[in-house]
Amino acid sequence: MPLDVKSVEKIVEVITREVLIALEEQEYSKAHPKSEYCSRNCAEGLCVVTCFDAVGKVVNAGAERLTSTLGKIPADTNIARLIDHTLLKPDATHDQIAQLCYEARKYHFASVCINPTHVKLCAELLKGTDVKVCTVIGFPLGATSPDVKVFEAQTALKDGASEIDMVINIGALKSRDLELVARDIRGVVITGHNAHALVKVIIETSLLDEEEKVIACLLSKEAGADFVKTSTGFSGGGATVEDVALMRRVVGPAIGVKASGGIRDRSIAESMVAAGATRLGASAGVKIIAGIAETGEKKSY
Repeated sequence: MPLDVKSVEKIVEVITREVLIALEEQEYSKAHPKSEYCSRNCAEGLCVVTCFDAVGKVVNAGAERLTSTLGKIPADTNIARLIDHTLLKPDATHDQIAQLCYEARKYHFASVCINPTHVKLCAELLKGTDVKVCTVIGFPLGATSPDVKVFEAQTALKDGASEIDMVINIGALKSRDLELVARDIRGVVITGHNAHALVKVIIETSLLDEEEKVIACLLSKEAGADFVKTSTGFSGGGATVEDVALMRRVVGPAIGVKASGGIRDRSIAESMVAAGATRLGASAGVKIIAGIAETGEKKSY
């Protein structure tokens, strides 16, 4: 069966793309000693290359326009197990944190997400349960140095955290200082993984344009993060279906996407899951679960 013009053009595009990638990888191999290695990921018309030294620290990172990929949406079976039950208000009291942990145990949420000062209390209250302790690093501005974020993560992990949600250096990303952003992420990822903890990278979508969102996701993936996350909820915007779908396309099926900020009821939660979210950050977790119970419906995700 003869190929039509569009099919031929598509084949040529794919071949050209692969040749370009192969040629650029050869150039990187020549430019960097064997003690270094470089990783490359492409999506939404952009490629990011991050180079690491022999111990895994970032030595260089950059982005360019080239090609696109499409990610698949992983499935999960229980919406409660997707929710990080969240209380990040600066005036949260010990009693409120204890109530958060009680609700998380009752509904079997994935984790409680709290500020670092509450990690010890939550770790004690949730000991022996299936609920993880998640805390935030560099929160909410992301403007502290990579070394400070590493120290903050180390302290939280010693206190009992098993999941880390870190905020990237947003200003560095917008300045195209991608090496700093990559080092920022990679330092926390190494620290978290050394303690067998998950690391989620908050890219703060409300402050980024589309190209910056793609670069942030690719850098996070290159750095070995377990999730990319939309928002802190403290910068004037939260998760949108469009951003979640974009992030899922960029990172593909290999890592998680966490939608956070503004998820207040069942319908919003469902829309985020349908767009590709595999974790939801919500202070309204009980309301979301109660909404499901009120309808009497049982749904799979």
